[in-house]
This record gives sequence, structure tokens and C-alpha cells, in this order.
Amino acid sequence: MFDGRIAGWVAVSAVSARPVYAGVVEHSVYVDAAARGRGVGAALLRALITSTERSGIWTIQSAIFPTNVASLRLHEAAGFRVVGTRERLGRRDGEWRDVVLLERRSQVI
Repeated sequence: MFDGRIAGWVAVSAVSARPVYAGVVEHSVYVDAAARGRGVGAALLRALITSTERSGIWTIQSAIFPTNVASLRLHEAAGFRVVGTRERLGRRDGEWRDVVLLERRSQVI
């Protein structure tokens, strides 16, 4: 909580129902504008990594708009690496956008 409000959240979903991908999830992380720059995103990603590794997850992936430089830096600091860019994959405000694909492979699973 930040000033009585939720400062941010993180969520995961399976990338596939197929058993071979049981250890792979996609995640989303959001930090309220008023809480940005205060370590909330880093704390959320640390908690995500800890909880997914405890659950046997070996890969966390995400897709981020290239213009979201703060999120890209946050993820890279948490051990995510860029694996590619998909062109015109996301649509926001009526405009097609590229997305940068990132992943983090567990060092313990």
C-alpha cells in the first residue's frame, strides 16, 4: 500500500495448457504512477521470481512496448533478457505496436 492505495500488482498466467509448457508463465506487472521510482516494481518482480521458482516455474516471459523504457530496464535488472521483437502485435489506442519479448530462466529449476 502507498498512501492508502495499492501501489502495484503482478500476475501470471500459463502460456499453454500443454504439459510440456507447465513450467512457463507469462506475467504482467503494474506500478501506480504515484509509486513509480520507489522500488515497488523491483519488489514485485523479486516476489514473483521467488514464488514461481517455489512452484516449479522455470521460465517467466513478458511482452513490453519498446516505448516503455522504464519497464524494460526494470526487467533487465531483474535478470530478464530480450529474446526478440514482434512487429505490430499489440494494439493500443487504435494503433498497432511492436512488442519486445523478454524472458527470465530460473537458475535453480
